[in-house]
Formats: sequence, C-alpha cells, structure tokens
Amino acid sequence: MQSVQDIARDIVQREGGFVDDPNDPGGATNHGVTIHTLRRLGLDLTGDGRVDVVDVRRISRAQAIDIFIREYFEAPGIGRLPAPLQATVFDMQVNAGSHAVKILQRLLNRMRIAVAVDGIIGPQTVAAAGRAMAAAPLHLVDAYGIARRNYYYALADTRPASRRYARKRDGGKGGWITRAESFIAPRYHLTNAQHRERIAAWG
Repeated sequence: MQSVQDIARDIVQREGGFVDDPNDPGGATNHGVTIHTLRRLGLDLTGDGRVDVVDVRRISRAQAIDIFIREYFEAPGIGRLPAPLQATVFDMQVNAGSHAVKILQRLLNRMRIAVAVDGIIGPQTVAAAGRAMAAAPLHLVDAYGIARRNYYYALADTRPASRRYARKRDGGKGGWITRAESFIAPRYHLTNAQHRERIAAWG
C-alpha cells in the first residue's frame, strides 16, 4: 500500500509544471497548486505583500506535496475512508475539490447505501464507505474510478471549453480520462472506439 507521501508525489508528477491556461477555471497552476489555493492559504512566497502568478511560479515540488497532504488529504479527512479508496479520492480531491467526495457519495447511494451528497467526509460517509467496501471489496475502487470518468465526460458535455482535457486533438482520450483510468483495472478501460463514440456529439 502506498504511503500518503507517495500518493502525493504521484499527483505532483501527473499535474506537471507551470501552466496558465485561460480555459482552466483554476487559473495559473504549478505542480497542481492553483493561484486560488495560494490566495486562500495566504502564501506570499515572494514576500511582496500580494499573491500573484509570480508566487505560483515559485512553488516547489516539495511545497506542492506538503500543500496536497495538508489541504487535500488531511483537511477533508480522506484518511478516514477505506484504505483502497484513498489514493483515487485524494487524486480527485486535488483535481476537483469536494466533487471528489460527492462522486463517492452518489456512488454509495446508487449502491443503496443512503448518505447525504454534501462533499463532506463525516461519520455517515465514513460508515457508508466502510459498508460498501465490505460488500464489494473487489469492485468499489473500480466503480469509483468509472464514476470519476463519467463525471469528466459529463462536465465536458456541458462546458465545451473543457473538452480539451477529455479529448486530445486527434480525438483520443484526453488527460482527464487517462487520469481516471489510471485508477481503474484495465478490463474496465474504454477502448478508443468506445471513447470516440462517447464524445461523438461534441463534433
């Protein structure tokens, strides 16, 4: 089982270096840490009295790992979930905030384990996730990854500017989809043909 530090290092590796994509609601990002996160945390890395793009560029890999563990693993309580779920939910928490937990909560409800869909890992969600893992120990992580993949497709359905993250220029699977599938057993990966059929309506 990977340590939290190992998982965070993998996330930083997936996120890559500095980008400032105008189509990305997260804004300027470095090692996966957005300018909004820096401002929320008040991290003025240059000491000039403001948090801006220059501060984003200054973030080191080690600082990013520390921020991810503290703010996206420990703060939301991901360590309270069953261990096999932690890596994929942690990765999604970094990528999509509280939607990571809402995806899990919706999945639990589809499994007929009633839980509020509020994006909060409270006692109810912890207990429900434990019940789900006991009921489907070989399938829950895959089911969550598939739900993640569906979330990305649905988001791109409604937000055309985000389709570039779900579909490569050649029509193949974009970063969002391959990221979700990295946590899904290969037998549940979509074929390229299935992916293209899913996005056919995008034109």
